[in-house]
Amino acid sequence: MFQTQNIGSVVRSLGVNLIKIIHTADIHLDSPLRSLALRNSGLRDVVAAASRSAFSQLVDRSISEKVSALLISGDLFDGKERSARTAAFLMAELDRLGDAGIRVFYIKGNHDAENPITGTLDLPSNVHVFDARGGKEQLTDEVWIHGVSFADRHAPDSLLPRFRAPVPDTVNIAMLHSSLGGSVGHDTYAPCSVPDLVGMGFDYWALGHIHRRQIHSDAPWIIMPGIPQGRDIGEAGPKSATMIVIDQGRIDVTEVPTSVVEFAQIEVDVTEAADDEALRGLLKRQLNALRKRIAAPVGVIRLALTGRPARHWQILRDRDVWIEQVNALAEAAGDLWIDKLMFDLLPPATDESAGGATDELAETMAAIPTEPGFAAFARKEVEALLQDLPAALREKISPDEADRDALIDRLTKAGTDLVLAQMKGAGN
Repeated sequence: MFQTQNIGSVVRSLGVNLIKIIHTADIHLDSPLRSLALRNSGLRDVVAAASRSAFSQLVDRSISEKVSALLISGDLFDGKERSARTAAFLMAELDRLGDAGIRVFYIKGNHDAENPITGTLDLPSNVHVFDARGGKEQLTDEVWIHGVSFADRHAPDSLLPRFRAPVPDTVNIAMLHSSLGGSVGHDTYAPCSVPDLVGMGFDYWALGHIHRRQIHSDAPWIIMPGIPQGRDIGEAGPKSATMIVIDQGRIDVTEVPTSVVEFAQIEVDVTEAADDEALRGLLKRQLNALRKRIAAPVGVIRLALTGRPARHWQILRDRDVWIEQVNALAEAAGDLWIDKLMFDLLPPATDESAGGATDELAETMAAIPTEPGFAAFARKEVEALLQDLPAALREKISPDEADRDALIDRLTKAGTDLVLAQMKGAGN
């Protein structure tokens, strides 16, 4: 008896009985990474290919780890655009998985349902696409995969009634694209609750749709893996997929890093920076430390300078110079790129430049935006500028009247600060 137990332990330690599966979702192939860094020619190609590169890394990891399957829980594609290059890329990656003996299970999400590619591709034989009626497929003697796809981009009702019952005495994994109870920034699709999922009797719920990773439960496992590649500063931080390891019916999970480009936001308090050299040194240390924390090959940074530096007005006066210097410091830190440098600075409590004409000018400029004539003029100018932008970008910058008014306020303040900085920072 002792010998049998010992052999069993050795077998498990060698991983003979292990079944590995990678769970991902919301790949959004060819989704544009909406970043000001796209203006930099050195970064443009890397950023443009990031969603593909992240998927290729997942395929590489699947092959190196000898997984049995890759689960894609919806939104493999992005939007309505038909792309022959995307189709060719995807087929090549799926063939790589097939050549390695890895099966792919895929459910269509809301973005897939509106993309014409999903209905025309003749996918390789190692890929199973669940339809909107739902179904189940056997992966091994021990594991079954269940899934339900979106029939079209709108799914206002729960899809749970379309799932078949779990197979007894096996591990059952269910794939679902759902907003669950809702999330900020995401439309409500196929709504359901965590207790609803728990009550279905499955061992692991492979979710998709919400772009932020979250483990909702570990008994059973209910995991939203998040987007594998962030697309803008709103999707900052490292991104990942989930490795599922099944050992004689027991499920363990770990994160699999996937980001090719990682977005990050940081604030640097520059109050104690007494001069330009001290400020450069502080920024250099902060950027070098950030580079060490970012695991992805490339980092795109939104950096805000905060605090009450004595040289407040001089820093604002020389903002264009500081933008160039920060760009250079970021690049020197190693594949860091500045998306935006923000000057959220307050004047020192004791402003040595206070008094005289500059204070009178400040009072005058503060009063101007409250005048009806200025407000009407500013609104007309901003609306004219917005009309020259593409509709999608215009909608993002100023979706409604309140956002337009807020934009006018920000531009007015920035202009006021710039004029005062030129006067108060003169001669320093």
